[in-house]
Amino acid sequence: QVQLVESGGGLVQAGGSLSLSCAASGRDISYWDMGWFRQAPGKGREFVAAITRFENTRYSSSLKDRFTISRDNAANSVLLQMNNLKPEDSAVYYCGRVVGWPDRVGSWGQGTQVTVSS
Repeated sequence: QVQLVESGGGLVQAGGSLSLSCAASGRDISYWDMGWFRQAPGKGREFVAAITRFENTRYSSSLKDRFTISRDNAANSVLLQMNNLKPEDSAVYYCGRVVGWPDRVGSWGQGTQVTVSS
């Protein structure tokens, strides 16, 4: 049973940056496709980015210029670098194992809150 734990969220001013981490335990996720998603209050969960085990990536078209997904296999983690943050990026960010490329997820973390102030 894999456990996914997101971290790195917080409060940041508009234009700032945050780096999120999704650390896995119980399984070696270097063999898995992984993704990041987000959910703002009152909205559905939204695809952000995904990365294959071979480090091919896919992004939401509206986010690809500001967000970067990557892997740290030594740390059994997946990262999300977010730059030039906007208030509309405020949401709970979740990582998950992608079982259907790029946005069907089989296992979720508990999420980390990102709040961007204007």
